[in-house]
Amino acid sequence: MKKYYITTPLYYVNAAPHIGHAYTTVAADVLARSKRIRGAEVHLLTGTDEHGQKIEEASKAAGKSPKEFCDENSGKFRDLWKRLDVRPDDFIRTTEPRHENRVRELFLKLKERGDAYKGLYRGWYCVPDETFFSETDAPPDEKGRRLCPNKECRKPLQQIEEESWFFKLSKYQEPLLKHYREHPGFLRPAHRAAEILRFVEGGLQDLSISRQKVKWGVPVPGDESHTIYVWFDALINYWSAAAGRDDLWPADVHIVGKEIFRFHAVIWPAMLMAADLPLPKCVFAHGWWTVDGDKMSKSKGNFVDADSVVAEFGVDAFRYFLLREMPFGNDGDYSKGALLRRFNAELVNDLSNLVYRVETMVDKYLEGKLPAKPPLDGELYTKSVAERAPEVYAKMDALDFHGALDAIWEVLRGLNTHIEHTKPFKLAKTDMARCEAVLSDIVSSLRIVGGWLDPFMPHTAAKIQMQLGVRQFPDALTAEDVLTGVSAHPGRIQKGPILFMRKM
Repeated sequence: MKKYYITTPLYYVNAAPHIGHAYTTVAADVLARSKRIRGAEVHLLTGTDEHGQKIEEASKAAGKSPKEFCDENSGKFRDLWKRLDVRPDDFIRTTEPRHENRVRELFLKLKERGDAYKGLYRGWYCVPDETFFSETDAPPDEKGRRLCPNKECRKPLQQIEEESWFFKLSKYQEPLLKHYREHPGFLRPAHRAAEILRFVEGGLQDLSISRQKVKWGVPVPGDESHTIYVWFDALINYWSAAAGRDDLWPADVHIVGKEIFRFHAVIWPAMLMAADLPLPKCVFAHGWWTVDGDKMSKSKGNFVDADSVVAEFGVDAFRYFLLREMPFGNDGDYSKGALLRRFNAELVNDLSNLVYRVETMVDKYLEGKLPAKPPLDGELYTKSVAERAPEVYAKMDALDFHGALDAIWEVLRGLNTHIEHTKPFKLAKTDMARCEAVLSDIVSSLRIVGGWLDPFMPHTAAKIQMQLGVRQFPDALTAEDVLTGVSAHPGRIQKGPILFMRKM
């Protein structure tokens, strides 16, 4: 059976991981967990990109061999994913034989079809971005300089003239446009899809896919004086990790940053077409984070260190904030003040205080016990909560994590209002049977919410389920689980410490 195959980009190991890497990977992990809760077989791939000129230069500056440098920095990404409770099914490195062998295989397929050919490259090259640019891509500025057109770079370009292998990208202009038309969900979100359409409609040029002066990479098969271009090499990882496995390819979604959308939405599908391989079902490009209103950059030294945030706020709060602060696909701004406001208003007030309040009432009025089924036919609040499940799951499947959390928080605020309306703290003095039923109903609603929160905040969700008497269930509960299964085994409230404490 085909598994739901999710990928992140391969992260370049010339520098340590930061919030941008964490954002993409946590989002992929949240999607994977949401699918698994509903019974789907999921395969999540991430990894590191370890070839190219930048790695050669960075390793030399560090006094290490390229392999030693890559081993050390690739390990930093693995370690961060563990600390962020990200659980990939596979971690691929472009220096692994399983990948390099597939790169050679795909290159030969293109060569046999005449889609890879040798020629002379004349143009401009950006070393930091490891990207070629034409005369029109990088016109001279007012001082006559050719600068990288990437606004995040703007470094001087090198003029290059050398023999190169080329990929016939121009051949796939119309096939790509046809695919976009026939598969409207292939490029997402819609406002970024429009940018790709305009680019492809403007005409595609053949792409230089090898270098002679860069040795740290995969040699061109049969022509080892050439090294395969780092981007061409890295894109193949999604297929090389899945090659030979009928249960994986094609990928269901590539999650990427908007700065590499063009590579994944134009070059990669054209490469797959040339190799007669199925195309991924979707490429989703998310936005960028700024920090206190400024773009993240090495020169400003304002990269957000995920570890320092986790040390102060906890891993679940960090995961929550990343996907709560802005719609996935848009740009957003990180600031400690914004995180603090979300933490205190939503995690402390709306969620933590609610769970603690309900636990306390059950512990105080019912001695921690709940009935097997609350006798409130026709007015179960849990049913109204469960009715939101299709909406929450649909938003998760659409990678609308922000929208899913909006829906969940509407339910949490509704539960707080429901408590004020039903007043179980007063019913305990006048109608204990109804107090018992109301509290059991509210606990069932919170169990559903705990299941929804599990992909975002797995540790917090586990605490909620344990404290609400369902720790005998090892996995997160769906709304159906709660309505049909848990009522027969209500468990006992395990009153615990408050989930989140207010921070100043």
